[in-house]
Amino acid sequence: MKISEQCVVGLSWTLKDTLGEVLDESDDPVEFLIGGKDLLAKIEEALQGHEPGDRLELHLEPEHAFGDYDDQLLFLEPRHLFPDEIEVGMGFEGLPAGCNPAAPADRLYFVSDIYPDHVVMDGNHPLAGIALRLHLRIHSVREAELEEIGRGTLGTGFFRMQVDADSIPPTGADGKPTLH
Repeated sequence: MKISEQCVVGLSWTLKDTLGEVLDESDDPVEFLIGGKDLLAKIEEALQGHEPGDRLELHLEPEHAFGDYDDQLLFLEPRHLFPDEIEVGMGFEGLPAGCNPAAPADRLYFVSDIYPDHVVMDGNHPLAGIALRLHLRIHSVREAELEEIGRGTLGTGFFRMQVDADSIPPTGADGKPTLH
């Protein structure tokens, strides 16, 4: 079966920056829904018509990958709003209650710096502003089930940063957010 809209494809990959440094790698295939929210548009476009066993080499500029780096997505927030065990690199679905209300609620935020009184939260994808080289191997292609099409995802959103508003966890009993 060849890849077309509304099918499921099993992919493995090697993701590198333009200097050749490996950023991510998967030898075991992961399934993604074509025609859903799992893959970047340029990746889906390149996969069309291919079949198991095919390999693709893609070069993605930031605008076709994770976008340009946006310094407007950096937020300096009070340290007391975060759990004691916070670490650089930790991710949050949305910002905790009491943080900047102008911060988009439907994003993943990563802790980029921790100071005694403040935490720097970054709403950019960790690969924003970076041109990427992606080597893909297609392992399998199958028809998508109606339930998968209805959800629009297999839950393997490796290639996206938005979160559904109803999936943002509430704060715990202590008023602090749950960690992602």
